[in-house]
Amino acid sequence: MDTDVLVVGAGPTGLALGIDLARRGVNALVVERADALFPGSRGKGIQPRTMEVFDDLGVLDAIRAAGGRYPVGMIWQDGRRAGEHRMFDPAEASEDAPYTEPWMVPQWRTQEILYTRLTGLGGEVAFGRELVGLTQDADGVRAEFASGEPVTARYAVAADGGRSTVRRLLGIGMAGETLDPNPTLVADVRISGLDRDNWHIFPPGGDGDGYLAICPLAGTEDFQLVAQFPDGTAPDLSLEGIRKVVAARTHLAPESVTELRWASDFRPRAALADRFRSGRVFLAGDAAHVHSPAGGQGLNTSVQDAYNLGWKLGAVLRDGTDAALLDSYEEERRPIAADMLGLSTSVHRGETRRGEATQQLGLGYRTSSLTRETRTDPGPVRAGDRAPDGTVDGTRLFDAFRGPHWTLLALGRAVPPPALGERVGVRTVQGPAHAAYGTGLFLVRPDGYVGWAGDSPTGPTEYLARFGRRG
Repeated sequence: MDTDVLVVGAGPTGLALGIDLARRGVNALVVERADALFPGSRGKGIQPRTMEVFDDLGVLDAIRAAGGRYPVGMIWQDGRRAGEHRMFDPAEASEDAPYTEPWMVPQWRTQEILYTRLTGLGGEVAFGRELVGLTQDADGVRAEFASGEPVTARYAVAADGGRSTVRRLLGIGMAGETLDPNPTLVADVRISGLDRDNWHIFPPGGDGDGYLAICPLAGTEDFQLVAQFPDGTAPDLSLEGIRKVVAARTHLAPESVTELRWASDFRPRAALADRFRSGRVFLAGDAAHVHSPAGGQGLNTSVQDAYNLGWKLGAVLRDGTDAALLDSYEEERRPIAADMLGLSTSVHRGETRRGEATQQLGLGYRTSSLTRETRTDPGPVRAGDRAPDGTVDGTRLFDAFRGPHWTLLALGRAVPPPALGERVGVRTVQGPAHAAYGTGLFLVRPDGYVGWAGDSPTGPTEYLARFGRRG
């Protein structure tokens, strides 16, 4: 079987990449070792920047309908409510940043939504396909599976998690550290006797056991239970084992846990792959970086890996852009992943509160080789920055950005000749100077970052001739 892009792994990373490629007309196949989508809640927080990505990918309405806001933490002591705990610093929404708080959606539901969108675009996921071999040459990649026919592709993407088979087959190292030697259990359960208005926190007692937290999962009847255990303990993942933990650490009776829907255990760690690329194979998501769940950055950084890589693969495979563009994927994403790993680790250790930094709205690519800032006196938004939302002459900018195209903002400046849009398919929005942007011409990349900024009417065409679509 032949395809343009083989995506290994049908988690949030692989599904988001599949969507982005499908809407660009790129022939892609997503393969998944398991027989079905991941069944647990695990990564349940969607950060504001990822909400913007999901807006562009066409799934935001479904994500919002499926989830809800995070509840206020409630600390329990001796069976009584002892006080509230705010999980993150609140922030007010604004015109340029309409989403400013994390949105809770269980990972299994996020994946269902992404899968529905992917298949609706004509994309495909092949389940029960365990990768066992991977070779490549100057023309493409060949993947072998435990069962079924091999697949050949022009490019492949490892989106197969922290224990990535692809990464191992490529021989790419992953340096990191275990942040906590104590094992942690996470489970999706049904519980009676607890309200769904609070995230219930039971601090460690004097018997050496760790904390217990029980969070109502928005949009479901489930709770996510997280329990820490002493080093050397093997958590019991059975219903009876979880009932014992709940009875020992809370005021609830064992039978309050009425159903176990999914359970797993892990040791929090932080790790970064030595490289994000080997020839025609790219690493994305947990295959490239593994985070502590404390910062709520893992799934979000992973989806944005896919968002960065998707438009570049589309440009090379469908628009005739020089394949050198793909070199910018590791250049742009690996430093971001390293920064987010540091942030996650800092939150895990209690050194940083969840707030503005964890929203990921301030991330950008100012030092990227794709970035061109040509103004001597830039305004509030510079090339490399996230392109803010707003309204220009009656047009909402996120509406204009939505879709697999470039967008030219002409703010207080003349619009370049019409040939620009005809030749390279750029959508143009014109209006007066804008409070969030200032004055100038801004060429916004398909992933919502300003690639070029300046005042020259020929600048966008010159920029796109090197980095963007070629007509």
